[in-house]
Amino acid sequence: MWKPRLGAGADAARQCYSAAVVEGLTGPGFYPQPNEWTCGPFALKHALLALGRMVDVNQISSTARTHWWSGTNEIQLARAARAFECDLVLERSADSEQARKLLVKYLREQTPVLLCVDEWSHWITVLRAEERRFVVVDSTDDPLLSVCTWPQLRNWWRYHDTDYAKENPPVLYDMMAVSPRFRTTVKADFSVERVKFLRRPENRRLARHWNEYLEDLLEICKPPSVRIAEPLSMGEFLRRHQELLLTRVVYWHGDISRDEVGRVLRDMRFVSETYGLVIPASMSRRALADLAILVSI
Repeated sequence: MWKPRLGAGADAARQCYSAAVVEGLTGPGFYPQPNEWTCGPFALKHALLALGRMVDVNQISSTARTHWWSGTNEIQLARAARAFECDLVLERSADSEQARKLLVKYLREQTPVLLCVDEWSHWITVLRAEERRFVVVDSTDDPLLSVCTWPQLRNWWRYHDTDYAKENPPVLYDMMAVSPRFRTTVKADFSVERVKFLRRPENRRLARHWNEYLEDLLEICKPPSVRIAEPLSMGEFLRRHQELLLTRVVYWHGDISRDEVGRVLRDMRFVSETYGLVIPASMSRRALADLAILVSI
């Protein structure tokens, strides 16, 4: 029988009684959690971000009623997921290979999955499976995005159900797939190579400001659609117009280097291609003007 558990993060949270007020939870992108008990809201935030939804982790924490003493359990996270138009699909397996296959099935459908690891004490998000490697977001790590082999993830994930039997407890693998109720026009493709790129020290700023890039790009670009007659990827758009953008922005701004503008455009291309966003050729002039203004700010 499935029983709600003491929220993940609870054990560590008890050591932080004096820091009872949750602070510093707002902000864009992939950044570490600021305390010991908000791993649940952060894990759901990262799942929503992969589905193209940018939600403040404060909102999730408030909706889930995350508590500094008890953290967040699966029932609280399910309540928060429903508030943001998603269902938390709970799955359980006692067989590691069956659990792996079920996890891979969801990930191939681009459905992010929440796992409670470290013997049901910490929430993480799994975004992708490539062969027997898995892309994981862990809000206690820095950088947050990492790649695990199956044996690493299996050992991290498995839970010994001592509530059922103190001696020789059964080993369980519980997962919570974040299934959107809304029509997902964009979904992130966090491949292993993309994660390796984001983990480089020089790309930490991009990871932390991911939401800002995505919000801006969704104003300029469109999701891929058969109704777009001549879609241009950001890479192709910049191949045609990057020199003009660089020249114009450096001239207008007067106090910015070409290298800095080029880095921002490179980051925009990376985020755009992660979500498969395109620019209709008929909107090239407007996109060029919008990009020049954004980069200049």
